[in-house]
Amino acid sequence: MDRLEKICVEKGLRMTDQRRVITQVIAGAEDHPDVEEIHRRATEIDSRISIATVYRTLRLLEDYDVVHRHDFQDGRARYEEATDDHHDHLIDVRTREVIEFINEEIEALQERIARELGYRLVGHRLELYGVPLTDEKKS
Repeated sequence: MDRLEKICVEKGLRMTDQRRVITQVIAGAEDHPDVEEIHRRATEIDSRISIATVYRTLRLLEDYDVVHRHDFQDGRARYEEATDDHHDHLIDVRTREVIEFINEEIEALQERIARELGYRLVGHRLELYGVPLTDEKKS
């Protein structure tokens, strides 16, 4: 049983063979695949998995807080495994590549801003959108 499947079971989610394949695909993803890409990868393992099954499973995994759904402003929902390790995202608007990063200065600034406004920060999501500096020099 892989780590993501184990988390699903611990949360009380019944694991079918098709759900196992889908969680395996998500757990093995080094990118932030959309539904169609998850479906493509899953059908390489089990050709009987329908796109509808992928949609239903992702919605269920999201409800159980096993995956995070992202909207990186490209019209497609992207997914990644929910972990305790916080990170933010930088999205290349030309290639749609998603780069994960951690920056302690940004984290501290967000905490300070929340405190200054009278709040205790309980969560946040940061997405930066950009183009490579090398592209700027060509313009």
